Amino acid sequence: MERNLTIVVPALDAARTLGATLEACAETAGAEVLVVDGGSRDGTREVARRGGARVLDSAPGRGRQLALGAGAARGGWLLFLHADTRPAPGWTEAARGFMAQGTGRAAYFAFALDDPSPEARRLERLVAWRCRALALPYGDQGLLIPRALYEAAGGFRPLPLMEDVDLVWRLGRRRLAALPVAAVTSAERWRREGWRRRSACNLACLSLWFLGVPPGAIKRFYG
Repeated sequence: MERNLTIVVPALDAARTLGATLEACAETAGAEVLVVDGGSRDGTREVARRGGARVLDSAPGRGRQLALGAGAARGGWLLFLHADTRPAPGWTEAARGFMAQGTGRAAYFAFALDDPSPEARRLERLVAWRCRALALPYGDQGLLIPRALYEAAGGFRPLPLMEDVDLVWRLGRRRLAALPVAAVTSAERWRREGWRRRSACNLACLSLWFLGVPPGAIKRFYG
């Protein structure tokens, strides 16, 4: 399985979190790991190389970086991960089982945060509800997808924001599945900006996207 898998990690000034993400990726011995750097100035590239990843240069913008990584990938399956998100131990078995089922669907991890607070648990429950009710996992839940399906769906577009929602919306509920293992994301931004404020901002961005507001305008609002 691993030799048919490419893990794509877009990064920008992510040296502090990227090492843990690549360590989790190392559970898949033999997988190709690509870190697509958007112009980091903090040692991200060095961390990536120490972690065994191949580094690609890109203009900044997560949608652009993800598309570039997908285009350079050698694997028949693609796993897209954020640089501050690490799949929980045992994720390889879950991924292997899903990949063995065929190439007609994509999969995502359960959302989890590296914070012990009640606010974190509440947000995790809200995200689980969003995935069940709306079939809208975000990029911090990862996306495991066969290359053929990725290309048939049109892949990531070079959007400044909402590139993850844009792709999973095109995939649709019938072509999405939940993996029985979590991906743990850094809660730093929620802690820094406030749990309610950050969550409200994310919800507002999703609402603006559904209303047809251009992603560039949403990006300026998101900050």
